[in-house]
Amino acid sequence: MNHDPFSWGRPSDETYGAYNDSIAHTSPFPKMNTQQPIITGTSVISMKYNNGVIIAADNLGAYGSLLRFTDVERLFPVGKNTVVGISGDISDMQHIEEMLSDLEIENNYDNSHAEDDEALKPSYIFEYLSTVMYQRRSKMNPLFNALIVAGTENGEPFLKYVNLLGVTYSSPTLATGFGAHLAVPLLRRVIDREEDVAKTDLDLAQKTILESMKVLYYRDARSSRKFSLAIIDKDQGLIFKQGLQVENMNWNFAKDIKGYGTQKV
Repeated sequence: MNHDPFSWGRPSDETYGAYNDSIAHTSPFPKMNTQQPIITGTSVISMKYNNGVIIAADNLGAYGSLLRFTDVERLFPVGKNTVVGISGDISDMQHIEEMLSDLEIENNYDNSHAEDDEALKPSYIFEYLSTVMYQRRSKMNPLFNALIVAGTENGEPFLKYVNLLGVTYSSPTLATGFGAHLAVPLLRRVIDREEDVAKTDLDLAQKTILESMKVLYYRDARSSRKFSLAIIDKDQGLIFKQGLQVENMNWNFAKDIKGYGTQKV
């Protein structure tokens, strides 16, 4: 026991170490978690084809209805044959990007065998991210994002989804945000089930993705004309295209849209 008059009643510093005064200077506010996203990114769309996977996302960060940031990259290559596409809150996305970067650095340092023996595979990255998302949800402090992990593993296309609740599923065509409503029907015209993947080549898949990005630019008020596209091919490897733009647009259909503002029908 410390018998100093100013410290009487506290355990001895010699036994337990100095008293930590910082615990008496905590915040006057309770612990606070994010309640809703502020800066957000919209759809990520993706589909399998016979030799790999293709994924695309625009470069917009929207502050509510203000199209505030126009150069936000939302596709992140991880390892040699994996790309993670993220929609939702941009600050949470940046946190996930840092975690993926740390994961890749740690894997490179700890890899004591031949490079490909312990390389990060899409399934490893997906299991890691799905665990993180579920753990954060269980703490009542979720990361406000939806993620798509695309890649090739053992010569086969890999495509899976996880959201802020830790819900996971797989499909030959996947999309987040508005893309789940607007783009998925277009993608499923080409690939409706796993058997259709073998019949779809890269040219058709890329054409379908570009057409879907155009429809999203037409119909989603939080989308951008500028986007990035990644192709993960089992023969060619990772092909990452940035700074692409929606082309060959035709806005003639807009004059026929009725029901908004003071238009007379």
